[in-house]
Amino acid sequence: MSEALLPAVEIGPADAEASVIWLHGLGADGHDFEPVVAELGLAGVRFVLPHAPPRPVTINNGYVMPAWYDILGMDFTAAEDAAGIEQSRQRIEALIARERARGVPAGRLVLAGFSQGGAIALHTGLRHPEPLAGILALSTYLPLADRLPDERHPANADTPIFMAHGLHDPVVPLPLAEASRQRLETLGYRIEWHTYPMEHGVCSEEIADLRAWLLRVLGEC
Repeated sequence: MSEALLPAVEIGPADAEASVIWLHGLGADGHDFEPVVAELGLAGVRFVLPHAPPRPVTINNGYVMPAWYDILGMDFTAAEDAAGIEQSRQRIEALIARERARGVPAGRLVLAGFSQGGAIALHTGLRHPEPLAGILALSTYLPLADRLPDERHPANADTPIFMAHGLHDPVVPLPLAEASRQRLETLGYRIEWHTYPMEHGVCSEEIADLRAWLLRVLGEC
């Protein structure tokens, strides 16, 4: 598939030696996490915050909104938009390739996302054919989980994964996130798991933990 690169907000130096590609949640856009990037204070890192293309979302009565894939029902894993998930994976792979072309090796790149964006970060990162610096998955779950054992790439078998979730999340249920974490751990992945007394969002304690984790996987920036 040949498509134009997704438009994106970019924050950080043009000559950065490390990058974070950060995917927003359903109905948002790349501007959504600009305030969090500012709070992280990692001036030497380039943050690429792409905008998901608009598409009809079944669970929202077919309303067209920015989405990485369709959500078919309240039980996110009962019926999944495999074609939409794969299309987004390919478009994020194109952004990874551009960062490589700009001089950032895969081992200095973190794939991050919130909610639906976090699902795509996990789906893409675990299949990527080169070792990434890390995968950051916030308030999310593992999509197409049954396919992962056959489709995962050994290059990212040891990649650090940061997963975090709100204890009172009414959108992506905590048990779904916990089941995703347990499934990944069963497959041998290293998960740094955090929960916070919040709903479907981010909090200051989480941002502090994110910063510490990013500094560990990317080094001082």
